[in-house]
Amino acid sequence: MSDNTLVAQVFLQESIRAFENMKKLADKAFAQTEDAHFYLTLDEESNSLELLIKHMHGNMLSRWTDFLTTDGEKETRQRDDEFESSQYTRDELISFWEEGWKVLFDTLHALTPDDVLRTVQIRGEGHSVLQAIQRQVSHYGYHVGQIVLLSKHWANHHWETLSIARGQSKAFKPS
Repeated sequence: MSDNTLVAQVFLQESIRAFENMKKLADKAFAQTEDAHFYLTLDEESNSLELLIKHMHGNMLSRWTDFLTTDGEKETRQRDDEFESSQYTRDELISFWEEGWKVLFDTLHALTPDDVLRTVQIRGEGHSVLQAIQRQVSHYGYHVGQIVLLSKHWANHHWETLSIARGQSKAFKPS
């Protein structure tokens, strides 16, 4: 195996790991959120959990369906609708969430190291597969951060930390 192939393979593995970690964070945040909180916003310019899920779902289906062969912004996508409240049930929203991630993971697992430098289109602009994946790592990380923030806000004093609790950092330092 050449060094380039090895680097591409590691890149794909690490990208999958990064997405898996993002999804786990959001899943744990959703688990601490009451149904009614999925529809609340901090202000009129903010997104609710419902809208963030709808947006990520729409983006994932558009970007990752036929990833190597069609533009990542599908003509069928209705992006503006992703930011309108539909009052889907929690179960429906979680179903959308899971569907989007399934499309993403199925696509990433099907990629080979030889695909990493291929060119794909997003909104008519060429990106290497590496660039396209990194673009989505950044985009989804941004929204997962919003999901965690909102979930933590709504859970308030009932929140169970998703990482190292305040005042507990010393326990994680090497001796």
